[in-house]
Amino acid sequence: MHQDTTADSPAPARGAVAIIANRRGELLLHLRDDLPGVIAWPDHWSVLGGGCDPDEDPAAAIVRELDEEAGLAVDDLTELFEIRDEHGSGQVITFFAASWDGDETTLPLAEGVKLQFFAPEHLGILTIPPFVRDGIDRYLATRPT
Repeated sequence: MHQDTTADSPAPARGAVAIIANRRGELLLHLRDDLPGVIAWPDHWSVLGGGCDPDEDPAAAIVRELDEEAGLAVDDLTELFEIRDEHGSGQVITFFAASWDGDETTLPLAEGVKLQFFAPEHLGILTIPPFVRDGIDRYLATRPT
């Protein structure tokens, strides 16, 4: 286990994201704002989610983030796995899966540029952070076909 050498330094930063699929098997992606130096992975397609608040567990964080970012509530969140964002924030990210069959263009997007469903076979052309791509690939590999 990693030990921090700074006296009042918090535990390693954590985050939570959700891979949301519709009944057609398309995945909901979020185009992040182009704000280099302000947000991790600017101008990249990602999944919805964000950092955990102090003393907040990932399951509570993803429910909060989905509501804050897109006014989205899902009732079938399933925890999948964790991946560290090695090349970005350094956070340990907990991935969740959920389903939602609404019209993404009607969601009240509070941050980022847009939300859009993509068929898995079209993800290769998108600019996606490596840890998110890894998470999506792991999710797709275990999903029933």
